[in-house]
Amino acid sequence: MEKLKLAFYWAASCGGCEIAQLLIGDKLLKVIEAAEILFWPVAMDAKYKDIEAMPDKHIDACLFNGAIRNSEQEHLAKLLRQKSKFLIAYGACACRGGIPGLGNLHDRQSIFNTVYKEAFSNDKSNVFPQPDYQADEGNLEIPSFFDTVRTLNQTVEVDYFIPGCPPEERTTWLALEALLKGELPPRGSIISHSSKAVCDECTRKKNVKKIKRIYRNFEIVPDPEICLLEQGLLCAGIATRGGCGALCPQANMPCTGCYGPVEGVIDQGAHFLSAVASIIDSKNEDEIRSILEGVLDPVGTCYRFSLPDSLVRRAAIR
Repeated sequence: MEKLKLAFYWAASCGGCEIAQLLIGDKLLKVIEAAEILFWPVAMDAKYKDIEAMPDKHIDACLFNGAIRNSEQEHLAKLLRQKSKFLIAYGACACRGGIPGLGNLHDRQSIFNTVYKEAFSNDKSNVFPQPDYQADEGNLEIPSFFDTVRTLNQTVEVDYFIPGCPPEERTTWLALEALLKGELPPRGSIISHSSKAVCDECTRKKNVKKIKRIYRNFEIVPDPEICLLEQGLLCAGIATRGGCGALCPQANMPCTGCYGPVEGVIDQGAHFLSAVASIIDSKNEDEIRSILEGVLDPVGTCYRFSLPDSLVRRAAIR
């Protein structure tokens, strides 16, 4: 049988997804046996011109991780969409915008001001990046930095979504095995072991108790048997799709929401905030406000991985 043709690409992300793809261990041998990797810049020498020269739909499937932050990433997203039968958003950044998506709290100029002008540096020239620069050697070009971070699906059509920051080994293998066997679910599917909340996989006892205070992770040692949210820790498991095995809560750490919203939820952050509000033990407006002040970074807490994919998508910059 002819081998499957695969491609991998890394856009605006930390590189954790590249490592996660290797965590399937010896199952990687099954992938290599059944598939040929045509493009994987982090692991092999490949040029954009090699992809451009391929016939359309020559690649069977491309796992694309990372959000779209600049013009180079946008170009590769469109190119790999053109050359691939299946384009798969791999990881939280490609699916929902991820941590890079929190850049949408600012615009491009304010980010540049912080990095190149206000940050401590011995360089006081205040030189900002320019997409084009005419040097003695000729015209030099770098990618244009976009004002707004976008998800992969906001840039090109995506066939499948693999959630996680990064996806757990069993989630990665669930997708790869379906691909190798030719048993992919309907287009548009989120490939995970569960469509329910992380709470459904979590073995902690849930008593629907009310809270009088919100704690930061380092402020208390939580009871390992009781729901973290009911102990005043901001655990996003109630608003987050399962499939990860509830690994963070089982390690006594709150879920941060990296697997995206549960089935049927449009805005993960709003859903989480609503859940937190429902367990506050007070009907006094001033006391409620005081308790909620314990959420020191509301956007970073509720939209850590999903701001570009939310109803708001970005802050309004005046």
